Amino acid sequence: MSRIGKKPVAVPSGVKVSVAGRVVSIEGKLGKLEYTHRPEVTVAVEGEGKSIVCDRKADDRADRAYHGLTRALIQNMIVGVSEGYEKKLEIQGVGYLGAVQGNTLQLRVGFANEVHKTIPQGLTVTCPDQTHIVIKGTDKQQVGQFAAEVRAVRKPEPYKGKGIRYEGEQVRRKAGKTAT
Repeated sequence: MSRIGKKPVAVPSGVKVSVAGRVVSIEGKLGKLEYTHRPEVTVAVEGEGKSIVCDRKADDRADRAYHGLTRALIQNMIVGVSEGYEKKLEIQGVGYLGAVQGNTLQLRVGFANEVHKTIPQGLTVTCPDQTHIVIKGTDKQQVGQFAAEVRAVRKPEPYKGKGIRYEGEQVRRKAGKTAT
């Protein structure tokens, strides 16, 4: 049995859940998310909307995997619409900075030109100062994907540590050339 899939998902107050066929809709104070689950898994709302239970039809390896995956995605959706997700990035390097201009994130990270990243629909990106970027949203996958794309513009390099990194990320440093 999938240990994660067996657990019921608790629905906090203020969150509405509806299941229509294979589409699970979850609505909360921060927004609304929908997910179409696999046909191998069944999703049901129990206890007058207080919990969501996932079950699978067969017991083969793929069905067990989809069982746990479906439950985890529904849990992430509930957390997203009630609390939201947030990723913080920091920019390190002399002259490196970031700014938000309308619907675009502008990054000056050591290239000849500024790098412009369009902010996806459903995300809120702010720059409290020039060396920090905060990405917020209800969809965990979308927040993580955009944060990874921004970090990939200039990954932290191992010699001086310059680049864009997640807040609190430890960059493994290498010794440079030494005189003999």
